[in-house]
Amino acid sequence: MVDYVIETNNLSKIYSKTKVVNSVNMHVEKGKIYGLLGKNGAGKTTTMCMLLNLTYPSGGEISLFGKDPKKYPKQIYPKIGSIIETPGFYENLTAYENLKIISRLRGNYNPQNIRLVLEMVNLSDAKSKKYKDFSLGMKQRLGIAAAIMHNPELLILDEPINGLDPFGIKEIRALLKRLAHEFGITILISSHILSEIENIADVIGFMDEGVLIEEISKEELYGRLNKFVEFEVSNIDLAVEILKKLELKENVDFTFNDDRVINLYSHLELRDKLNALFVKAGIDVKKVNLCEENLEDFFTRVVSNN
Repeated sequence: MVDYVIETNNLSKIYSKTKVVNSVNMHVEKGKIYGLLGKNGAGKTTTMCMLLNLTYPSGGEISLFGKDPKKYPKQIYPKIGSIIETPGFYENLTAYENLKIISRLRGNYNPQNIRLVLEMVNLSDAKSKKYKDFSLGMKQRLGIAAAIMHNPELLILDEPINGLDPFGIKEIRALLKRLAHEFGITILISSHILSEIENIADVIGFMDEGVLIEEISKEELYGRLNKFVEFEVSNIDLAVEILKKLELKENVDFTFNDDRVINLYSHLELRDKLNALFVKAGIDVKKVNLCEENLEDFFTRVVSNN
């Protein structure tokens, strides 16, 4: 039996008669990194806010660690760390000093634990550096340190890589993978950056206009990416005419664009024959590539088919 840390049933939220989250059924498995992927305004942040009891659902049910959070809030929410908006820290204090204040306010001050989380997020060497002098990546890592300082079992992060440079993104990616795979923390992370979700997540949920369209493991995703043959030709009109006139049992599935590129999605085994037909018709074939769609292509296809 699958152990779900987060499970929702028809979770919905309505603002001013607009359904910003529409009957979401989410399943986040223990110890996994779940990437919630969608464009800005897709409903990702609102969904996370409902999970964290920062806003109330208009309908549906939430289960966290197998329990109803409305009935057992004191048991459930201490197990969760989160970053929903940019964390606020004191500009003139160091990372350690900021975490010391936060832990005292929470009533769980432990100097050894602070040193441990700073080491986990690779900020041990910034002992004397003030927060105002931190890079954006360092600030995000300190935010994560604050979120995990109480040893949570679940981490909910809303767009933690937004605005980071490639080096900062790489640091956060490595940190989150370590937290999940070495320390067993379940992570729900949202982003509109498709490539980063692909790089970090074990499971991806595709969200659009408030609807969770599909949940899919990375392994299953790679098995469902469409393969296609890309032809770059000198005469796109004649090449398209040849494809339309092919006498086959099934129609040829293809697209073409103004850059004289044809993408063939069916009958891939005929690519050599088609190449020969193009050349015989006097068409220069500049490129023939067997390709596979990326996550962005898959997301576009899934959303458009919804």
